Amino acid sequence: MNNQSKTISTAHKPRTFVNEDFVPDTWEAIEPYYKKLLETDIADMESLRAWLRNRSELEAVISENAAWRYIRMTCDTTNEEYRNEYTYFITEIEPKIAPLNHKLNEKIIKNPYSHQLDGEAYKILFRNIEKDFKIFREENIPLKTDIQNLAKEYGAIFGAMTVTIDNKEMTLQQAATILESTDRQKREETYKKISERRLRDKKKLDGLYDKLIRLRDKVAHNAGFGNFRDYMFTYMGRFDYTPQDCFDFHDSVQKEVVPLLNQLSAERKEQLAVDSLKPWDKAVDPLSRPPLRPFKNSEELIEKTIACFNRLDPFLGECISTMRKTGRLDLDSRIGKAPGGYNYPLAESGIPFIFMNTSGTLRDMITILHEGGHAVHSIVTRDLELTDFKHTPSEVAELASMSMELISMDHWDVFFENEEELKRAKKQHLEQIIQTLPWVATIDKFQHWIYENPDHTPAERIAKWNEIFAEFSDNITDWTGQEEVRDFLWQRQLHLYEVPFYYIEYGFAQLGAVAIWKRFREDPSGGLNGYLSALKLGYTRSIPGIYETAGIQFDFSREYISELISFVKREMEKDV
Repeated sequence: MNNQSKTISTAHKPRTFVNEDFVPDTWEAIEPYYKKLLETDIADMESLRAWLRNRSELEAVISENAAWRYIRMTCDTTNEEYRNEYTYFITEIEPKIAPLNHKLNEKIIKNPYSHQLDGEAYKILFRNIEKDFKIFREENIPLKTDIQNLAKEYGAIFGAMTVTIDNKEMTLQQAATILESTDRQKREETYKKISERRLRDKKKLDGLYDKLIRLRDKVAHNAGFGNFRDYMFTYMGRFDYTPQDCFDFHDSVQKEVVPLLNQLSAERKEQLAVDSLKPWDKAVDPLSRPPLRPFKNSEELIEKTIACFNRLDPFLGECISTMRKTGRLDLDSRIGKAPGGYNYPLAESGIPFIFMNTSGTLRDMITILHEGGHAVHSIVTRDLELTDFKHTPSEVAELASMSMELISMDHWDVFFENEEELKRAKKQHLEQIIQTLPWVATIDKFQHWIYENPDHTPAERIAKWNEIFAEFSDNITDWTGQEEVRDFLWQRQLHLYEVPFYYIEYGFAQLGAVAIWKRFREDPSGGLNGYLSALKLGYTRSIPGIYETAGIQFDFSREYISELISFVKREMEKDV
């Protein structure tokens, strides 16, 4: 990028197929456009390209409308109108779109001009269209509606969870900041209150997961797959790796990363001078220094993020500034708000929405840098010709976000004026990487087992969870007295409920992000340009091709992981 910021337009491109005043709020309003696409004659290459652009425009308008329904619902899970609007879309509109989308896919697959379009972007597009056509089953439409309705219950359950500490009602995210307190008794009391609140809903969450497993397994069998895992690998378009690659990743992480995790936990236990390292000792500073507080409120967090991004490139700062101007940021944690954080791309306008639950922590700072990376990705791909070209696979989307966490690190003095606090923040984040990879392996391996064995009992699930958890956890932390909490730790992971099998991408992308950071350290200009060049491709290249454009490898072998973890370890040992 250049060193001068450019104003980012907030207007969507003029519509050429869909009427400017069209709002996809009812099926009666939407259906005529699908019929028009089905009836359009595609007689040559020019009309084919026009047809693809028209379909893309319609999908962008509808998906942005659906996105706002989801955003409003998660921002206030107590609002019945918002819940009903989202429910209406997934029960009354989406099921009617699905069979017509299938017919559109069939129309394009059978068209003789389709495979004459040149370029890798179109090969990837048609590969995905053929995949969607292959796995479509009419009988799965109502099942998927049921799944979506059940999945949204997860956010409502967690959004309603609060605890009272010091006579103050807090969300669990807000209460979690107390786990950074240097008062060990306070940490223990808070940890137990949070855990007890979660466990109150363990049966409800267990039952919800059982229903989801059964429905998902049925969807897979209806589509001709032996299990839901194999169905999802096809559904998610995982053309560039297999389940065996995931198993190899698990094995590599266990051998190359878990020993370092043990080392860090042993050091923490020694520094805290405790007889046993308990779960409530994991977030506090090991030298009993006060918690890091990189910002006081959400407005300051936004200001500092913009300043940090400006240091990298003014365009990056302008991305966040534009989102603030257009009301695309909701960062504060509050009762009734769904848990977690996300960046939601808005396909027509191209200016995404960032949702967070801030409470003033270093983790919050990392989260906005992470989601800011997603946001930049959305904005730099907004002018690609087709909506499908902007829908990057998760292994690329998470590369954008996780890399931003690391390449911004040289400018974290924006958040920390104190040099000692700056060093602490960097070291904590690098330690987080060492913790992230085993957790990703844990969740992913657990999901493989869940759907390979869909008829398991709740007791068998707990036993398997503990077995897998032990493989990827440090052997220092003492869970005595907290066994039930450990049994249900998996329930905290919303991906298991809402976006199954979307998690291994974090592991692959974390490795890629470390590789981009390593290159950035060696050549800041080349590293940043490679990163942004890769992002601009959207999904017009294969995953390995996009990684190659960034100047890195799409590789998760034991040797590669060892090389990258060694680099992280060296950086941690520096006087950063």
